[in-house]
Amino acid sequence: MQVAWKGVYPAVTTKFTPADQLDLPLFEKNLEAQLEAGVSGVILGGTLGEASVLSTDEKERLVKFAIEKIAGRVPVILNIAEGSTKEALQQAAYANAWGASGIMILPPMRYKADHRETVTYFTTVARSTQLPIMIYNNPVDYKIDVTPDMFEELTACANIQAIKESTRDVTNVTRLKNRFGDRFKILCGVDTLAMEEMVLGADGWVAGLVCAFPRETVAIYRLVKAGHIAEATAIYRWFMPLLELDIHAKLVQYIKLAEAEAGIGSENVRAPRLTLVGEERERILAVIRKGLENRPVLPEYLQLKLA
Repeated sequence: MQVAWKGVYPAVTTKFTPADQLDLPLFEKNLEAQLEAGVSGVILGGTLGEASVLSTDEKERLVKFAIEKIAGRVPVILNIAEGSTKEALQQAAYANAWGASGIMILPPMRYKADHRETVTYFTTVARSTQLPIMIYNNPVDYKIDVTPDMFEELTACANIQAIKESTRDVTNVTRLKNRFGDRFKILCGVDTLAMEEMVLGADGWVAGLVCAFPRETVAIYRLVKAGHIAEATAIYRWFMPLLELDIHAKLVQYIKLAEAEAGIGSENVRAPRLTLVGEERERILAVIRKGLENRPVLPEYLQLKLA
């Protein structure tokens, strides 16, 4: 399925049972909530998906299950976050074999590759597959900045089509647009900067709190792209205390707790992560419940004509 690389792409969580098995019925429930809200695609195997603790068999089951249940309504993207080029190539081959529509890929993990090594890594993976690719640039968390000069070299790979922009510098959207025009689609990867980056021209939003609040997330995107900035701003201001749960080391636990409170997920995580307890859990619950209590009435955002 063709990937447009615009709109809202939830980085979906992986649902587990209390016995630490994949909870596919709950996963399906959340997927349906995302689709009904109007997302443009789903991303599996990211940080929120707890990919580092999933087996290859579990990843395969999740990808194939999502493709079956989504049934062509939106593309399914698989994230690649590996320490070696060899394993990244294997994951890209799996993505193709399992039927994914595209790939999101991080720079090499656990080694701070330099300019030449980073470009070679991405180029090697891109040339191994025909799947479209989004480069995930998050130097804050993963220590490698994929610079505009690197992206200049990566233009040689036609299937490198998009950038998940997570530098925390909103002016980077303007730099990329000035230098590359529409060569790369740009999707904001930081929930707390999403509206700012979309106003500046970002094409979409790879979102986290969308897992618990899909309609509000898509509404903000569509309102911004339709030019209804004041309406989008009101929702975004309500959303901000919740969006801040996405920029914490325990974002998985925080967002899963939000999903549980919203009725479309559970708190279950896989070790070494543990579910929240005590004061921390009560503090995060207070933020979530206040948001739910004051949830805004949304306009008919799916009917908006986008610019």
